[in-house]
Amino acid sequence: MSESAELAALVKQPFELLAEMERRSRQALSGLGSGTAPEEWVGVGFRIGEEHFVSGRDQVREVLMLPDGMTRVPGSKRWMLGIANLRGHLLPLIDVKLLLGSGRTTLRRTTRVISVNHREVPAGLVVDEVLGFRRFMDHEYTDSWPETSVRCDRFLTGAYQRGEDTWPIFNLFDLVESNFFLQAAAE
Repeated sequence: MSESAELAALVKQPFELLAEMERRSRQALSGLGSGTAPEEWVGVGFRIGEEHFVSGRDQVREVLMLPDGMTRVPGSKRWMLGIANLRGHLLPLIDVKLLLGSGRTTLRRTTRVISVNHREVPAGLVVDEVLGFRRFMDHEYTDSWPETSVRCDRFLTGAYQRGEDTWPIFNLFDLVESNFFLQAAAE
């Protein structure tokens, strides 16, 4: 049976037809032709300063606009912007750039809060911009990346290289579990 006949047989099964078309598209993109499609990694891209990063989508609960109202926490470090009530849950808001010692995040129209999907440490990380989902193939992974100017290398676990662009993988769980992050009280 030819490939077009196989697709024609799925006309009355739209979901299966779309799944087969997606499978074939991935194979064509990867250059495999037939066989198993390569593994794909999906993350959320964001910008801190002028640098782009990506975090696993399992580490991001949601992306939010910067709330209008937040309550400052007395006796906290400057990078702790405050606490916001988001749908009945208190979420500490952290200026990631300031936390890392790279200056304050300029609050603009593109500024977003990444709510970290951590079971025990609630945190809303304020970043310059969220760039949406980024998809990478296994062969684009590398365990090296250029030095960052926002001083976050200890929280990077690899990178994806696509053409001239390098997307370091920022491990949000490592950040929120670090003693560096958990010591929010001013000295």
